[in-house]
Amino acid sequence: MENILRELRPNAKITGAYQSIEESVAALSKGPQPDLIFMDVQLADGLSFEIFKSVTISCPVVFCTAFDEYSLEAFKRNGVDYVLKPFSKEDIAGAMKKVDDLKNFFQQKTIPDLSDLLIQMVQPAEKTSFLVFKHQKYTTVQIAQIAYFYIRNESTSIMCFDGQEFSLNQSLDQVTGSVSQKQFFRVNRQYLINFSAIKEIEHYFLRKLYVKLVIETPDKLLINKEKSTSFLSWMENR
Repeated sequence: MENILRELRPNAKITGAYQSIEESVAALSKGPQPDLIFMDVQLADGLSFEIFKSVTISCPVVFCTAFDEYSLEAFKRNGVDYVLKPFSKEDIAGAMKKVDDLKNFFQQKTIPDLSDLLIQMVQPAEKTSFLVFKHQKYTTVQIAQIAYFYIRNESTSIMCFDGQEFSLNQSLDQVTGSVSQKQFFRVNRQYLINFSAIKEIEHYFLRKLYVKLVIETPDKLLINKEKSTSFLSWMENR
């Protein structure tokens, strides 16, 4: 993180790095607060949200963590972005841009537009990877590797372009809300597909569409007539 920040903002001063709630509270209780804090959720002695109970933090916070289930709590605690590990230089650059945009927003508007502010502050970042567990090991699957998500035996699974399959502990609705709407489309209740996985589309009975992917699916992918227009529009407007 420090290496990325020094590369992105060579003139910025990093005032400290702390591993625990106790160290963080002690540091933030002394002197002026920093302009920005990058904060993990799970620290050595507990969740970082405990810090806010002991000290008032007035600066924006970018949360960086491997766990996506804390995003709502993070945005209640000065969070302006929520970056999931493993993060890249581009992820941190995007978070810094969001902070700069908010700063410019307040400088340009005496009375801020609440709806604009909420859109900028509360909208979570799109996921770039998923943490999965298989063969007694944790690993991450990058979004670009995923051909489609689908419901199998009442649970959500990932199917990769190389044929590897992983289970997720999230619902398909949760996954749909966390990935790029430009890159993924929910064709029906069971499948969320990657644009890059689409091979061809055929007209089917009753004005449905039959979508074929570059990798096989356990079920035939059919889009009903009510959804076919929005699907074709999604395909076209990219």
